[in-house]
Amino acid sequence: MKFGLEHVGYLRSGAGAQALGEIAARPLTDSTLVADIAWARERFGVHAAVLVETTMLRRKAATKLARAGDWLFTDEALQQATAEPVARHRARRLVGRRVHDATCSIGTELAALADSADTLLGSDIDPVRLAMARHNVGDVELCRADALRPITRGAVVLLDPARRRGGRRRFDPRDYTPALDALLAVYRGSDVVVKCAPGIDFSAVRDLGFTGEIEVTSLAGSVREACLWSAALAAAGVTRRATILDTGEQLTDADPADCAVAPAGRWIVDPDGAVVRAGLVRHYATRHRLWQLDRDIAYLSGDRLPDGVRGFEVLEQIGYSERRLRQALSARDIGALEILVRGVDVDPDALRSRLRLHGSTPASAIITRIGTGPASRATVFICRPSR
Repeated sequence: MKFGLEHVGYLRSGAGAQALGEIAARPLTDSTLVADIAWARERFGVHAAVLVETTMLRRKAATKLARAGDWLFTDEALQQATAEPVARHRARRLVGRRVHDATCSIGTELAALADSADTLLGSDIDPVRLAMARHNVGDVELCRADALRPITRGAVVLLDPARRRGGRRRFDPRDYTPALDALLAVYRGSDVVVKCAPGIDFSAVRDLGFTGEIEVTSLAGSVREACLWSAALAAAGVTRRATILDTGEQLTDADPADCAVAPAGRWIVDPDGAVVRAGLVRHYATRHRLWQLDRDIAYLSGDRLPDGVRGFEVLEQIGYSERRLRQALSARDIGALEILVRGVDVDPDALRSRLRLHGSTPASAIITRIGTGPASRATVFICRPSR
């Protein structure tokens, strides 16, 4: 539903808070939702829709924000909101700084910054989201302002342009709201931190005149975002960084990257997505004494696994064809198969169904291309995953 200021006002009132408590006690599951909504309409009349929507958004937010239990959201704002561990990581890089979150939305970044920033201001052009932020982070100074019209000096400006419009993702940074090219032009020469989609084209960002650091961050095995840090906020010589929040590991393009290319050893490692997306595979390999199977493919190999990293112990290597793979899997009594693919046009799900496996042993198959030009060949490694 579309929230208005009148809805926010009701939800923040004593009557609204009490009603939310009653709605929260309802199951609101697929099997009970129709009955629960009918009950809410009878009990709360015109307020039923906003109460049910807010309760369901709070439940949805619980996987993203630890303190979502009494927050207010719109669905689109929640989709765009930064996961709490990612926001806390960003806040740690801004300890002791004056920070202006110029696209504060419902306040998720402000909540993370509250204990680390020296002074903190939040602003947004959307009056409804701003009213929700006043409820969510009421102890932070807030005002309504257009991010394209700067209102602070000497502060680090945090920007999170919307990447959805009408529920659809926008991939071109010039289609963000506000547009990334406009933001970079307005704040040129200022200290800025800009949250972007993880798939953003790095070269396109450079073409817009950005010269600082691009940090790619992953959480729970998934790449969450790319973040632009203006040059004054980046370490000397660093233009790309990968941050793996699950392990706390960080790599930059200033780290050594002199790994070798060699045949597979005991283990194959598929680096974290942040490492791959940031273009730091060789840097990761060098740090962990691994090597590449191919200069252009992200799979790495080594005789030992880095601590805490999932790997694949090589049992057999064969030239790739479906017939040969099926025979090799049958000989090993493989029944459940995880399939990883890079550099070869193979649909893992479609291939798995065609293999018609009936064994009792689980395994992994890594299908990749090794070599370039006429010497290149599709290869499959049948492996035992470490976990």
